Amino acid sequence: MDLGIAGRRAVVAAGSAGLGLATAQALVDEGVLVAICGRDPERLAAAVAALGDGAVGIEADLAEPGVAAAFAAEAEERLGGTIDIAVANAGGPPPGLPSTTTPDAYRAALELNFVSTVELAQAVVGPMRAQGWGRILAITSIGARQPIAELAASTSARAAVTAFVKNLATEVAADGVTANTIQPGLHLTDRVRQLGHGSAAAVEAVPARRLGDAADFGAVAAFLCSEAANYVCGASLIVDGGASRGLQ
Repeated sequence: MDLGIAGRRAVVAAGSAGLGLATAQALVDEGVLVAICGRDPERLAAAVAALGDGAVGIEADLAEPGVAAAFAAEAEERLGGTIDIAVANAGGPPPGLPSTTTPDAYRAALELNFVSTVELAQAVVGPMRAQGWGRILAITSIGARQPIAELAASTSARAAVTAFVKNLATEVAADGVTANTIQPGLHLTDRVRQLGHGSAAAVEAVPARRLGDAADFGAVAAFLCSEAANYVCGASLIVDGGASRGLQ
């Protein structure tokens, strides 16, 4: 399926590994020029090499104030024009229970996941609206819909992102810009392995009886950035093999 986005320019935050890298790869495969960012220069270089032509890497730590906007500005310069697609993404905060996670840990999670999303979106949305086309997509978590007690800071920050993107969608939809979130469950990534969520018991709890493939997630994310998805705005799409149980 041709997604109709060949030649577009995209930024994928935290795109040097995991679901961010998978999303960047899916966009590159569709002919999109992509800029990714990451904190580790070696891993960033390896990701750019894997993505091949049409990709550039920018070293950036999204937890630092103003860095997300600076990433967008440098990407625009290096890709040679207005950013058409922005994928907000960031690493997950450390685990912790709601009652014991410190206020400072919550603040750090909000800076990393929520504030960086706001900064990135605000940096790119003006030119998108002016040209009458744009896609903003935030990678969050099913924790934003179905809280995960041991990931209290993460689920709180992801919920804030979901609210921001929903509000943004209502503001920009009439200008040809869509804003959505995509909520992954358990996928085969380093983050899932580090948290110990790849155990046999965790897999058994997923109705699909397997963990997700990052490439499949990337394909779904790329679709939400496509021309065909022009009427999908303000949505939060679950990609979790049926793991979340709620109706909403």
